[in-house]
Amino acid sequence: MENLLGLLRLRVIRGVNLAIRDTKSSDPYVIVRMGQQKLRTRVVKKNLNPEWKEDLTLSISDPILPIKIMVYDRDWFSRDDKMGDAFFHIDPFLEAIRIRNQFGGLPEGTVITKIQANRQNCLSEESRIVWNKGKIVQNMFLRLQNVECGEIELQLEWIDVSGLLSINEHEDVAY
Repeated sequence: MENLLGLLRLRVIRGVNLAIRDTKSSDPYVIVRMGQQKLRTRVVKKNLNPEWKEDLTLSISDPILPIKIMVYDRDWFSRDDKMGDAFFHIDPFLEAIRIRNQFGGLPEGTVITKIQANRQNCLSEESRIVWNKGKIVQNMFLRLQNVECGEIELQLEWIDVSGLLSINEHEDVAY
């Protein structure tokens, strides 16, 4: 990839109150898309509150593209049913990396920025970008659209591979 800025580790933590698409339950899985990239979680059988706790990694070269989350119910003998979708942008996350680099070391647990839930995003509550264990981390709950109910909990973490948005600094290094 030519203009690779870094990698985004997206942890799909869980679904909450997902829609019923089978008789009494659903067999949900999540697809994550960004541009031409498409990743997916495993299917959790018969569960409206599934816990995936799966790490999916996206290559980030065009940070303008939204990340799309689509939830489906796995059907074994027919087409999979849609269970809602959501999207988010990573520019606030990338800006938090730049802020952290500008100010250097931060105390553990420092909230770098907050993103409010509003009509322009799918957040169901405020999302905080935090300095946690030497990494910039963002936890978010996304309200699913085009469905009667459901939310997805995610966590974002940056993996720098280019040095352009480097988080790791060489402070106090003795040569």
